[in-house]
Amino acid sequence: MRRPYLFATVASLALTALPFAAHAQFAPAGAGGPPSASIPGAGKADEPARDAPPDPSYFAGPSAYAPQAPGVNAANLPDMDSIDASALPAMVPQQSASPAREDWATYGHDDNQTRYSPLDQITPENVSQLEVAFTYHTGSYPRPGQANKWAAETTPIKVGDGLYMCSAQNDIIKLDPTTGKQIWRRDLNVKYESIPYTAACKGVTYFTSSQVPEGEPCHNRIIEGTLDMRLVEVDAATGEFCPTFGHGGQVNLMQGLGESVPGFVAMTVPPMVVNGVVVVNHEVLDGQRRWAPSGVVRGYDVESGKFVWAWDVKRPDDHSQPTGNNHYSRGTPNSWAALTGDNALGLVYVPTGNSAGDYFSGYRSPEENAVSTSIVALDVKTGSPRWVYQTTRKDVWDYDMGSQVTMMDMPTPDGQTVPAIIVPTKRGQTFVLDRRTGKSILPVEERPAPAGNVPGDTRAPTQPWSVGMPALRMPELQEKDMWGMSPLDQLYCRIKFRSAHYVGEFTPPSLDKPWIMYPGNNGGSDWGSMAYDPETGILIANWNASPMYAQLITRRKADSLKLMPIDAVHYKPGAGASAEGNGPMEGTPYAITIAPFWDPFTRMLCHKPPYGMITAIDMKHGQKVLWQHPLGTARANGPWGLPTGLPWEIGTPNNGGAVITKGGLVFIGAATDNLIRAIDERTGKVLWSHVLPGGGQANPMTYEANGRQYVAIMAGGHHFMMTPISDQMVVFALPKGTN
Repeated sequence: MRRPYLFATVASLALTALPFAAHAQFAPAGAGGPPSASIPGAGKADEPARDAPPDPSYFAGPSAYAPQAPGVNAANLPDMDSIDASALPAMVPQQSASPAREDWATYGHDDNQTRYSPLDQITPENVSQLEVAFTYHTGSYPRPGQANKWAAETTPIKVGDGLYMCSAQNDIIKLDPTTGKQIWRRDLNVKYESIPYTAACKGVTYFTSSQVPEGEPCHNRIIEGTLDMRLVEVDAATGEFCPTFGHGGQVNLMQGLGESVPGFVAMTVPPMVVNGVVVVNHEVLDGQRRWAPSGVVRGYDVESGKFVWAWDVKRPDDHSQPTGNNHYSRGTPNSWAALTGDNALGLVYVPTGNSAGDYFSGYRSPEENAVSTSIVALDVKTGSPRWVYQTTRKDVWDYDMGSQVTMMDMPTPDGQTVPAIIVPTKRGQTFVLDRRTGKSILPVEERPAPAGNVPGDTRAPTQPWSVGMPALRMPELQEKDMWGMSPLDQLYCRIKFRSAHYVGEFTPPSLDKPWIMYPGNNGGSDWGSMAYDPETGILIANWNASPMYAQLITRRKADSLKLMPIDAVHYKPGAGASAEGNGPMEGTPYAITIAPFWDPFTRMLCHKPPYGMITAIDMKHGQKVLWQHPLGTARANGPWGLPTGLPWEIGTPNNGGAVITKGGLVFIGAATDNLIRAIDERTGKVLWSHVLPGGGQANPMTYEANGRQYVAIMAGGHHFMMTPISDQMVVFALPKGTN
C-alpha cells in the first residue's frame, strides 16, 4: 500500500511531544498487600455499614494505611455542627442575575456559565493591536526537590474594583484590575504533600451576604475550596477570614470521610452557591483502591458554614453528617468538575465520575451504577437527586464527566424555548437536556455495545449516542491510520495495533492482551467545558482524540511492578501509581497498566493527526457545524520533546476552554503550543496570537475597568500536557487611546 512517508516524516516533526510521560512510572520496593487469588474471595461487593469501622479485608490489613500527616484533617479544624435547611432564610429561590457588563463574576462568567461576555471594545478589526497590559506572578511553582505536579488551571473573576484569583496552592489574591498591583493576599499554607495528582485551583467564588450589612467586614466574601480539604471564606475588601463562618473562616471538609492521607482527596474547583447553600464536591485520586474515600457531595450554609445536607450515593435517604468513627460510603463515584447552580429551580447540576477501582466494575453496587458518569440534579434544599442522566453505562474507560454544564434557552420548532443544559463528554457526545426534568431535547439512540470477557465483570448491553448533535470525535481507528516518523516507526505502531483488542469506542477491558481506549480518557471535551453565545446561538467546543493503551493485570503482576495505593505504608511519592497511569486498584481482582498509544522512543502517537480540534456549532438553526479546524501548531512540539518552531496548525492535545465576546471573537489557549489565540467567531479564522511564558492550560476571561477591555489567562502550564510551568497570569489590552 502506498504511504505518504515524506508527509509523515515532515508532519511528525510538527507533532506534539505528547503529554503523557508520567504513565510508565514504577514504584520502589514495597508491596501494597498480598495478591488476590481469583474472583471468588478477591474482595467483597458490599461496603461495611456506616456504624462499623472499615473492614480490614478490603485492604491489606489495618497496617496498610500510612500514618496521617499533620494537617491531613483540613489543618486540624474542629468538626462543624449541622443546621436544618428550613432554618436558612436565604433558601427562598433567587433569580439568576446577570453580572455587571464590565465584570466576569463567576468561573463561567455568569450564573448560566456561558463563558460569554457582552464586551465589544476588542473586535476582529483591532485585535491585532493587543499588547501585554501587565503580568502577575503567583509564586506557586515546583521548588528544588519537588516533583512537577503543577497545572494551575486558574480563571480569575472580576467584580467591581477587584480581580480575584487563587494560586495553584490556594493562596487567595486580590489585584487592581488595571495595573495588576496586589491589593491583598491570603496565604493558606497548603503543603506540597497535600497536592494530589495536580496542584490546581480553577477559581474562587464571590458572594454577597444577606445577613451582614453593607460596609461591614464580610458583607462581600471570597469563597474557596482547597487541596487539603478546607472550605474558606475571606472578606473581599481585606482578605481577612470571616469570623462568623465555620471556625474562624474555615470548615473542615475531611469530616465524615474516614481514613485518608494527604493527596488522596482534594478540591480544585470553585464552590457553587445556590439559594444560600454553598455546595462542595471533591476529586478522589484515581486507580488507588476500591474502597477509597467517599465521593460524597455536601451542602453548607454559606453564611455560617454549618452543615446542611449530604448526597451519599449508597445511602440516598440519609442526608446527615456522620459522627464519631462513622463515615460516608467509601469508593462511591466522585465529582471533580465545576458545578452549575440553578437558583430558579433550586437545583445544582453535578457531573459525576465512576466508582473507585476505575477499570473494574464487578464490585459496584446498583446505586453506584445508576449515577456514575452522569449529570445528577440535586435539590439544593435537601441534597436529594431530582433526576439523573447517564452518559456512559458501567463506565470502565474513565469517561468521567469533566466539563461544567452550561444553561441556555433551547429554541423549539414552534418558536418557543425550553430551559436546557448543554452536557459535554469525554466521548465527544454532547447531550442537550431539559434542565427541569433531565429528559433529552434532541434525539438520543441506544446502540448495542460489545460484551466483555473479564470474569465477574459484565458490560452494559447498550450505550447512549447523541445523534441530534454533531459528534466531536474522529472516525474509529484502523490499521491503515498507523504512522510514524519512518517506515519502522509505522511498522512498530501497526504491530502494536494488531496486538491489541479494539472493536470501537466501547472496546471492553481485557486481561489476556491490551485494549485500545479511543477517544480515550483525555478525549472529547474535558474540564475546559464549552462556551455559548446566547445572542448568535454559536457554541464553541475544543476537543481531543487521544487513544490510550491499557491492560488489566493480575495481583501477582501488580506486585512485581511494585504498584501500591497512595495510602500504603511503604508508598513513596511517584511510586507505582498515577492518577492518569498505572494503578493498583487494591480491593479488586486486578490492577491496571495504561499509557498513551504511542511510540515510546519518539513519544509520538501511533495514529495520524489531528489530535486536537475546535468546532463552532449553530444551536439556533439545526445544530449545524459552522466551522471546524485543528487547534494547535507545531511551534513548541516535536519528537523527543524537541520544539520544531513550525507554525502549522496540525492539531495538538489541548486542555482548557474558550471565551466568546460580543465583539465577535473567541479567545483560547489550551493547546500545547503555548499560544493564546483570538479567532473570528463567524469564520474560525485565527486573527491574532501571542506566545505565553508557560502553557495556556486554563480558561481565559475578559473584563472592563476604567473603560478599557482586558483579556486575562493564567499561563501556568501543565505537567500532564508537558507544557512549560510558570506562575504568571498574563493580561492583554489594546493600547490606550485605541478606538
